[in-house]
Amino acid sequence: MAASKGLRVFLSLHRSLTFQSTFPLVSVQLSTNSLSTTFCCSAAEDGESNRPASPENESLVDSLSLMGVDTQMAQKRQPGVFRRVFTNEQGLATFLHYKGASCNTIASVISRYPRSITRSISHLDERWTLWRKIIPTDAEILSILDRSPESFFRSSDNESLEKNMNFLISLGLDTKDIHRLLTIAPRTFSNSLELNKQRVEFLEGICVELGGKNPQQFVKNVISKNLYILIRSTKRVRMNIDHLRASLKLNNSELLSLLEGVGAEILYLSNEYLKNSCSNLQQTFALLGSQNADIKKLILKYPVILKISQDTLSSKLDCLLKAGITMKQIIEKPKVLDYSTQNITAKINELEKVGYDFQTKGIQILDMSQKRFIAKIKRLGESPEE
Repeated sequence: MAASKGLRVFLSLHRSLTFQSTFPLVSVQLSTNSLSTTFCCSAAEDGESNRPASPENESLVDSLSLMGVDTQMAQKRQPGVFRRVFTNEQGLATFLHYKGASCNTIASVISRYPRSITRSISHLDERWTLWRKIIPTDAEILSILDRSPESFFRSSDNESLEKNMNFLISLGLDTKDIHRLLTIAPRTFSNSLELNKQRVEFLEGICVELGGKNPQQFVKNVISKNLYILIRSTKRVRMNIDHLRASLKLNNSELLSLLEGVGAEILYLSNEYLKNSCSNLQQTFALLGSQNADIKKLILKYPVILKISQDTLSSKLDCLLKAGITMKQIIEKPKVLDYSTQNITAKINELEKVGYDFQTKGIQILDMSQKRFIAKIKRLGESPEE
């Protein structure tokens, strides 16, 4: 109902494509093409911008409510926005509407990231142009905004964004990697260029220290596999690397291979979590009869096991062992631990129905996609000797 009220208000504004926003000295005028005349926000009250600051801008609350914004959610998330005298909700709505956003999408974006209404039209236009260098269509950017408005609006520094984009591209990261960084780890672009350079130089130094011959490729591999690496302190990363080396008794070659492979994923973990995870994993597998060499082999092959909580890991291991699967088989094929306990249990139950023998046929069947697994079960049911 609130969204439809907002739409009626917006339609009443079709007399002009240029109107005064509540952002100081900013008028909304998009001249690239003819702008749709269906707007998604109400016009500012005359003289509203001259009102003295107050604990909460009531006119803003009213305006956002007409737009269908969940003002209670917005106030909880970023209350400071509601103490501003000047905001640009009208300009933002017009800009996004011109790009193809629906009223519901605009209301949802503001509800979840109200700071978006503090951005000027020129800022929005510059940022959109920068994003379009990486993301091919307006529709895809809108889809990202709908899922995670913070990705687009978090940083207010377009110059820094552009410099960081160019720097990361210079490292050999392709547009797919930059796309993922923008949407999954947007704080990377809030860093200063100098800070990102320092963290890249740190990673290059790690590579050289471990005897690597191609530091730039090492950095590219690490960032591609761990999108959060540039927003984690070098102290945390260094402590995690040192702990992995000491705990697993890794030589330089083993550690280098681990870090530039899947092991890069675990570098963002807190130091305390990684320590506890290593300790718990070693204790659990030792109690089940595994040797230190087996545990080391397991982690080198499947380092993401260190991200699994102790309770979840114990539950999965219990499920597998009760089915007659051995620890040796699990260490050889640890990717079966990727799946939830419920998924593992369901697959084991289906295999028991067709008389599947894990000892003679192995456990790789548990690592099949659901579609392939169902097809395999069907064949086994028709021909149990397969």
